[in-house]
Amino acid sequence: MKLRVVLEPSDEGGYTIYVPGLPGCISEGDTREDALRNIREAIDLYLETVEDDCVLSENAEQIEIAV
Repeated sequence: MKLRVVLEPSDEGGYTIYVPGLPGCISEGDTREDALRNIREAIDLYLETVEDDCVLSENAEQIEIAV
């Protein structure tokens, strides 16, 4: 899966990073590398929560589509 992230220098030093496509998925780091590593973890945790909240009925069908 590919997601776009926005990496911005923080006024206090370090970096803030967020995922526009995942509301509330935000992290930070002292360096660019730290911020990128931290946002990967934040994305994993975000998606785990979404998957846990997704309960399908027995008649539901899952279909993958390309967009």
